[in-house]
Amino acid sequence: MACVLAAMLGQIGLPGGGYNYALGALAHYGRRQNAVSSAALPQGRNGVGAFIPVARISDMLLHPGQPFDYNGKQMEYPDIRLVYWAGGNPFHHHQDLNRLKRAFAAVETLVVHEIAWTATARHADIVLPCTMTLEREDIGAAPTDPLMVAMHRIAAPFGEARDDYAIFSALAGRLGAGPAFTEGRSAGDWLRHLYEPTRKGLAARGLPAPSFEEFWAQGELVLPQEEDDGGILRDFRTDPEAHPLPTPSGRIEIASATIAGFGYADCPGHPTWLSPAEAPDAAAPLRLIANQPATRLHSQFDFGGYSNGMKRRGREVMRINPADAAPRGIAEGDVVKLRNARGACLATAAVSADVIPGVVQLPTGAWYDPEDPMEDASLCVHGNPNVLTRDVGTSSLAQGCTGQLTTVEVERFAGNLPPIRAFDPPGAVPALAAE
Repeated sequence: MACVLAAMLGQIGLPGGGYNYALGALAHYGRRQNAVSSAALPQGRNGVGAFIPVARISDMLLHPGQPFDYNGKQMEYPDIRLVYWAGGNPFHHHQDLNRLKRAFAAVETLVVHEIAWTATARHADIVLPCTMTLEREDIGAAPTDPLMVAMHRIAAPFGEARDDYAIFSALAGRLGAGPAFTEGRSAGDWLRHLYEPTRKGLAARGLPAPSFEEFWAQGELVLPQEEDDGGILRDFRTDPEAHPLPTPSGRIEIASATIAGFGYADCPGHPTWLSPAEAPDAAAPLRLIANQPATRLHSQFDFGGYSNGMKRRGREVMRINPADAAPRGIAEGDVVKLRNARGACLATAAVSADVIPGVVQLPTGAWYDPEDPMEDASLCVHGNPNVLTRDVGTSSLAQGCTGQLTTVEVERFAGNLPPIRAFDPPGAVPALAAE
């Protein structure tokens, strides 16, 4: 719909006009491409062609062999026995965490790389401790970021933590694929190898091209960027016949015959208003907005001082309009319980007119902390809204995440406050007595 509006206003291809869907952590709006390449590991090719949309992992684990729709095709969930998770925290970003908990319990083995005891690590059968950014050497770079950074290690790895590369190299060796994976290079060798195309690109342009050792010592390198020529949309605006867009008609299309032909009831071939699948009712009269947090990136380093310092009484802060707080007896700073048919969590109330009546707002990212981990649908005492959100796809076309909105009831919590244990390490497993 944003594209349609921009087209109707005649803004497509104009400087400062148009639309953008990438207003996330990478902030690609207005960014220019670097004129030289930056460090990136070769990706290779996955020998397994089967895949699922990432937001459908619970469905896959709970219903192997069942069909599902995706992008005009009917696919089938594979039967997965082992899950290996490196680089992510599904107990933050997935929906209906009680359902996810049941899904992960269905697999035979769950292996997790982690730097801390996240809820995902706590559910794993095998946890491989890995280094955090400050414990390893790396290069910080992106194709749209003119600053390349030498990421120096400032602390030795804690305990038995190892770099992800070291873990994968060791596993590749055990599987008989060590040389193919490492190509004979250590982590330090790879950094030098990956930096070389950048150095050569700078030299080819007649620009200062420091050696790796010089770059590593100076700590950063400013890269040249291409001029912003407006890309394919500017070309299309200038001469649509000579520069057609990569669409069936070569023009901006606000309706897709292909998508319409799929016959999806939840995704017509043109943007339009669809009534919400979940509307407020007597049991859950308030809409919950689960937005990105201001105090961390997603759930990363939720245990840190800055993130924790913005919580109240150790719990995530939920904003509520005075008109909704008053009849519920909720005052500023009260601990409240948000609940619906899927689950419940605690939070601390901030009464604010900045939130419209009928809406409450609770950011994502507080680490899932069930009061009783052995219960099927235990109360999250820390304030993770994904115990409340629906685990359904955005549509049969995309099957994306729907974790931003749901409906809830909110009430003042009057009981004894359960302790926050999300950041406590697990207890030691007692040694088995010799027979």
